[in-house]
Amino acid sequence: MAETPRRVIPIAQAKVVSPEDALLKDGWVRQTTIGEPRLSEIVQNYKAMGFEVHVEEFKTEGTGSEGCNTCFDAGQEMGFMYGTVYVRKRGEPAGNDIDSELF
Repeated sequence: MAETPRRVIPIAQAKVVSPEDALLKDGWVRQTTIGEPRLSEIVQNYKAMGFEVHVEEFKTEGTGSEGCNTCFDAGQEMGFMYGTVYVRKRGEPAGNDIDSELF
């Protein structure tokens, strides 16, 4: 009895997309990572200039970044929160939603 050759189906490896990669793919541009009170000021200013603004909470643990995070780590230990600001152009004039929640 002749053996039937095995057929191997190639399996592509799953691509893990980070939250930042997903944002960048959707047209967002990372601007800065900063804490209050400047975070709210930056968000307000970008909105006033007609940008859509998205803020992601910044956490240093598990980021795998190679830069120095000493200041962020120390601030988080003291209870400070930091946000990474992403912006993209908006089609219509910015509304005045200053009191919206950042996170």
